[in-house]
Amino acid sequence: MKLLHFPIIKLTMCLVVGILIGYFYPMHFKFTISIISFLLLALSISFVIAKKQFTKTVWFGIIAFITMVFIGISAVSIHNQKNNPIHYTNNLSSQTDSLKTITFRIREVLKLGTYYNKYIVDILKIDNSNTSGKSILNIQKDSIQNTLKVDDIFITKSIFKEVIPPLNPGQFNYKNYLEKHYIYHQIFITNNTLLKLKSNQQTLFGIANKVRDYINQNLKAYSFKPDELAIINALLLGQRQNISEDVYTNYTNAGAIHILAISGLHIGIILIILNAVFKTLERLRYGLFIKTILVISILWSFAIIAGLSASVTRAVTMFSIVTIGMHLKRPTNIYNTLAISMLIILLFKPLFLFDVGFQLSYLAVFAIVSIDPFLYKLWRPKYWLTRTYWHTFTITLSAQFGIIPISLYYFHQFPGLFFLSNLIIIPVLGFILGLGILVIILAVLHSLPTFLATFFGSVIDLMNSIIAWIAHKEEFIFKNISFSFLYVILAYILIITLVRFLFEKNYRRLIALCVSVILFQLAFIYTTLNSPENQFLVFHKSRFSLLGQVHKNTIIVANNLDSITRLNTSIVADYVVKNHIKNIQKDTLHSVYILGKKKLLIVDSLNVYNTKSFKPDYILLKDSPKINLKRLIDSIHPSYIIADGSNYKSYVQRWKSTCLKSKIPFHGTSEKGAFIIDY
Repeated sequence: MKLLHFPIIKLTMCLVVGILIGYFYPMHFKFTISIISFLLLALSISFVIAKKQFTKTVWFGIIAFITMVFIGISAVSIHNQKNNPIHYTNNLSSQTDSLKTITFRIREVLKLGTYYNKYIVDILKIDNSNTSGKSILNIQKDSIQNTLKVDDIFITKSIFKEVIPPLNPGQFNYKNYLEKHYIYHQIFITNNTLLKLKSNQQTLFGIANKVRDYINQNLKAYSFKPDELAIINALLLGQRQNISEDVYTNYTNAGAIHILAISGLHIGIILIILNAVFKTLERLRYGLFIKTILVISILWSFAIIAGLSASVTRAVTMFSIVTIGMHLKRPTNIYNTLAISMLIILLFKPLFLFDVGFQLSYLAVFAIVSIDPFLYKLWRPKYWLTRTYWHTFTITLSAQFGIIPISLYYFHQFPGLFFLSNLIIIPVLGFILGLGILVIILAVLHSLPTFLATFFGSVIDLMNSIIAWIAHKEEFIFKNISFSFLYVILAYILIITLVRFLFEKNYRRLIALCVSVILFQLAFIYTTLNSPENQFLVFHKSRFSLLGQVHKNTIIVANNLDSITRLNTSIVADYVVKNHIKNIQKDTLHSVYILGKKKLLIVDSLNVYNTKSFKPDYILLKDSPKINLKRLIDSIHPSYIIADGSNYKSYVQRWKSTCLKSKIPFHGTSEKGAFIIDY
């Protein structure tokens, strides 16, 4: 089946190209609208000419595709909230550290942090000006603090702080992640600085949150364990913020994290249930139409309650299209359905394109519908149970073909026992979801038998135990795998050529497969040749010193981290993975480092150094030494002063001022991130 024969797939691909262009090379909204207007006019003229001549013309297709590209560009511009004149960023003065009176509404409750309760809030006012836009709210934890409710409105005085970009190479870019969700600042406050305002306004998010709270209040009456209740919320209500770190890690390491995200499997089961419930409506005159409206309405109501995440939105959109196709009694092509759902979602949420869950969902489904039929035909089991598990295995394997490259790129690990967790859980997931829906309905109606609640809790607990057992087989979890974006592209080319060759073995496809293998090998060689060789790094680690010296694909790490901090930090691992470093060696901190023709002197709290024998090019200040930096600069004239994360902030600011007066470059890792010396 040649996918590019479907016009909707071509149009969707053009929209994706437009979104990429609009994101990386923003264009003014008025310019894109003018271009689209001109293209629509040209499209109309081309259509009329082709219709009069009774012949197909290539120009109509070309103009249509270019139009869709510009629609993608304009979609990014339209949804960019900074283009709104009343967006709060347009009301901030150049002094971003000035105190503001902020009125905000709670939009979403996030997972608890170590020191803060976190929320996404809508900024309603800054001082006396009406505004719009989203921000992260961080409230310092205290013993008497209650969780704020969605739709509650508060007023406080605080400073808008920009999200800090990653301070070490290879670390997750939280700033970039938030910007793709149109969040640009954070607010840090204490609970006693909040003043609650009276408000009767309710949003969809607030109503959905009240529904979830009401369900949870009823479920808590049946003594579910915290982990059981958290999994129920994830499976059936789309809320994962209450899952403990251990349970979440277990599902990740077992390759079963997708089970906790409401996706096509979950929505498909709900659709089957709804079709069965409303089957009798089809006997009425307009019964099929009424049934379709009811099913779609319930699906979208569920999506709203589940928080309208990328995976939920994608699944509900796709199955809404399937439902409409069933109403029209027309066969639906799964590729068209996928393309239409993607097209609709990206028109309304263009930056969903960069959402990891969105990418994984579509790649998994696309791989399943493309590869699974071929794999399933390889063996035809005689018995139903064997067929069920064989089909589960082929579906799981097909999905992995679709998501392995991008999973390695984002997460740098591969769960070797993914097939085992899926073979155990997936066949019974429909039963778990169906039973869970029944439990919730009965709990809300105050009619849930205790034995049924206990049984369902035991099922969830058993599932968690199985996942934990698989996750603890650490020898099958491959971590810290280096996988660049170039590898992702070439890996998908390799998978596509391999699958095409397996479908139909011929000389041309064999050549394509061989070329893709050679390209992948060349990519490995290119990456090896371009990995850093002679490099010295002063990483940023708050309250500690962490140094790395790279030579011939090996990094020598020196630090003064305590044992607990050493276990919990991934700074070196992130750098190693990003730069394809093979070996890690440990060393102690030295006072002097010879870096080719350059020299680095470390001055610590002991304040003991000798510069008579040599003149260092770099001075690294660590552990807040009490020195007269001006005198040190005048005596040895270094090229650079570096202060790592082990120093007091007040000292760093004083040193920065001294260097500015002495016209010496200064680098504080707490502000500028890791310092790298190539030699």
